Amino acid sequence: MTMYATVDSPLGELLLVGEEAAGPVGTAAGVALVSLSLPGQKGAAVVQDDWVHAPSAFEGIAAQLREYFEGRRTRFELVYADGPGTDFQRRVWAALDGVPYGETVSYGQIAERVGSSGAGVRAVGTAIGRNPLLVVRPCHRVIGADGALRGYAGGLERKERLLGLERAPAAS
Repeated sequence: MTMYATVDSPLGELLLVGEEAAGPVGTAAGVALVSLSLPGQKGAAVVQDDWVHAPSAFEGIAAQLREYFEGRRTRFELVYADGPGTDFQRRVWAALDGVPYGETVSYGQIAERVGSSGAGVRAVGTAIGRNPLLVVRPCHRVIGADGALRGYAGGLERKERLLGLERAPAAS
């Protein structure tokens, strides 16, 4: 079953989409996050008729997001669903998960981490652009080799705001 909720944030209303996930034996089921979209985001999820509006299922995720935006959380502890994505995209997204809070890396550095340097930088950029979990999977921490901000599905202004929140270096 696909569930969704919306959460207010400094970036606008976030759309959270998840699937029911089994909890440890003897505990209630939780939600595995499939998508986190920003308003007006390129490739954002769109609520479908058969999705269930379930704000209570996302309370834990919403709390972590509030803490992050308040500067009290530097790492998310979430369960991600096995959503869309090729093996290559998943490797790139895993590399994004390894970029620490408050730090930035270049697209080339991510390409090296996934064994796709050189011409593979474009493919890495494309994979990053298809990240379905903005904010929690920190694609905003990837910048150009020259330190300049480069594409962000949620818009460069939001990327700059997230880096500012984390006080991560980026060229102005």
